[in-house]
Amino acid sequence: MSPADALPTPEGLLLRPWRPGDAPAVLRAFAADEMARQAARPVTTTAEALDWIAGRAAERAAETGFAWAVVRDGEALGSVAVTAVSHVHDTGWVSYWTTAAARRTGVAAAGVRELARWAFAELGLHRLELGHRTNNAPSCSVALRAGFAPEGVERAKLRYGSERYDVERHARLATDPVNLG
Repeated sequence: MSPADALPTPEGLLLRPWRPGDAPAVLRAFAADEMARQAARPVTTTAEALDWIAGRAAERAAETGFAWAVVRDGEALGSVAVTAVSHVHDTGWVSYWTTAAARRTGVAAAGVRELARWAFAELGLHRLELGHRTNNAPSCSVALRAGFAPEGVERAKLRYGSERYDVERHARLATDPVNLG
């Protein structure tokens, strides 16, 4: 297994581990109501952003998850991650987000494509999964553009506050044609 220090994308982006200096980007991302309500705990202060970054470093050290800052010209624009890594089943769970300024620019899809290439080649995973709320069309678009095929809907899977949401599951296999080209 190779945790790698940096992964360049064909689109000119760089995936690298999160650093304490990225705290302002984390704060910008979690300032959006949509991100804040999905967070496991608040990320509203520099200390909380640094704690979030430290959590990603701890996952990497334990080899249970690998989160990458998606960077252009030194600025962190988003995050891509593979977590819940299981070497028993050779699977992982993919997640992604971008700062508001980077949305709809291809940053997330490019980052997820590179993350998938790395997870298959370096982690030896066979199946990557992700899910998005069925009312989140931009997230679905990222999944499709990153080569993840839809597999079905999980009814009322997520709860934010008192509201429940259906989730569309997507997956990409190491043997999918998108990986062979």
